[in-house]
Amino acid sequence: MAEDIAKLRDYLNRVTVDLRKTRKRLQEAEDRASQPIAIVGMDCRFAGGASSPDALWELLEQGRDAIGPFPTDRGWDLERLFDTASGRGGTTSIREGGFLDDVAGFDAEFFGISPREALAMEPQQRLLLETSWGALEHAGIDPSTLDGVRGGVFVGRNYHEYGAPMEHAPDSVEGHLVTGSVASVASGRIAYSLGLSGPAISVDTACSTSLVALHLAVRSLRSGESDMALAGGATVMYTPGTFVEFDRQGALAPDGRCKAFASGANGMGMAEGVGVLVLERLSDARRKGHRVLAVVRGTAVNQDGASNGLTAPSGPAQQRVIQAALADAGLTASDVDTVEAHGTGTALGDPVEARALLATYGKRPKDRPLWLGSVKSNIGHTQAAAGVAGVIKLVQALRHERLPKTLHADEPSPHVDWSAGTIRLLTEHADWPRSDDRVRRASVSGFGISGTNAHVVLEEAPLDDVEPADGEEGAAPLLWPLSAKSPRALAAQAAGLAEHLQARPELRPRDVAGALATTRTAFAHRAAVVGEGRDDLLSGLAAVADGRTARHLVRGTASSTAGGGRTAFLFSGQGSQRPG
Repeated sequence: MAEDIAKLRDYLNRVTVDLRKTRKRLQEAEDRASQPIAIVGMDCRFAGGASSPDALWELLEQGRDAIGPFPTDRGWDLERLFDTASGRGGTTSIREGGFLDDVAGFDAEFFGISPREALAMEPQQRLLLETSWGALEHAGIDPSTLDGVRGGVFVGRNYHEYGAPMEHAPDSVEGHLVTGSVASVASGRIAYSLGLSGPAISVDTACSTSLVALHLAVRSLRSGESDMALAGGATVMYTPGTFVEFDRQGALAPDGRCKAFASGANGMGMAEGVGVLVLERLSDARRKGHRVLAVVRGTAVNQDGASNGLTAPSGPAQQRVIQAALADAGLTASDVDTVEAHGTGTALGDPVEARALLATYGKRPKDRPLWLGSVKSNIGHTQAAAGVAGVIKLVQALRHERLPKTLHADEPSPHVDWSAGTIRLLTEHADWPRSDDRVRRASVSGFGISGTNAHVVLEEAPLDDVEPADGEEGAAPLLWPLSAKSPRALAAQAAGLAEHLQARPELRPRDVAGALATTRTAFAHRAAVVGEGRDDLLSGLAAVADGRTARHLVRGTASSTAGGGRTAFLFSGQGSQRPG
């Protein structure tokens, strides 16, 4: 009997230990499945000269309208295209949109791409390649060091009509048309150029594309499939066909502007753009010392299903995707302060979206309303890049502690019962300060014409990841190293950096020195500017830009031949001869 009791006790002890191990493994799996994902870098191009996240924020802070005339550098027959009276086929009454400048401008040599191949590459692919590189540098990651890294690439684009059909293409681009135009290469080329070995997936769910790409990137990071990821989307309209088709359907605003949730909403304003985010698990970002811009807490994707029309939005489906994203984040609706809405300004879509938001986010205290905005009011509906544009806007709003106003929305839509919940349109800028007792959070919505919906929940960076306050500059000389792939590119980089610093006088010279030395790729053509203050350093940049010599400027070219360099010895002495 005693022996049986001992065996039973031993068995129960083993079972208890096994249960504890199982519980621990389950908890670890749950933690991995819901772990926060850090946004550590961003880059973008949008209309109105918004060629970086900071330039986009400046546009939003100033309340500027980026919509303008049709481009004249794409070979469009504008005289035949515009027709306001007869309704001839192939014409449109719309004369404005949100267009990118110089979509043909691409530094093919920088990426080791021949002129013939570059010509065959559709601009969306080029823009995604450029902004992926820029986003990595914004994250403080040298793109040339990523060969073999398990990095995922999840990017999307919409249009597939660049250039002539393959069978009619000129001899000058034959052999490059497949890789230059098929959607899969948009992600594959980025992975190839950087040497990334994680999944490379191209996405097209229309207007929800970049949020779906972000959702896939988050899932890949949480599962351990990727150790870092790029996510985003691009849209370039190669022909005016989008305007012709949507105008014929009556879906476009006559003035080309999105008036989200406003009484004057009368259709979409079509636009172009590109945006890319660099993502890491929050724990990895902290371990690597990367600056955390914001955190992705939750994401969700679903489909309208059998709604009242193939392209018609579904309110119930939108409610479900919002609820799923909040559940993925482990949050309630009252934890979110603001929503960057899809908000295209259509008579059908906006009321459906507003009612879904009221049903999910609207039940909250009267003194803490949900702020509702749409970046489309400034830059237009950028389609595959619309979701990432909203994410970049909110990340910048978190950093600047301010929510920019939505244009053209002074009077809320009368087709929505706004009294059904506590939601307010951002008709003016609103302060959004960091607080000790409340974490700031925001959400972004995207709804595709095919019925694919996406919702993303963002959160401010943890307090210990916030950039430190400015301190006193030391008196020691500083060195600003520059490098590029050609003398012309080196001069352009110096000019661009000088322009950036002139516009941002609050940037500390020592921080600029650290960023240039540790977060940029070292190319063969180099210059080093040395100075004891901002004026010395800026004058050195001007000399590099103009091709002049200066007493505090050194130029040189690094040898690219293995073993071909020369050895130098530095006898630094003792004491104060060598500061630092």
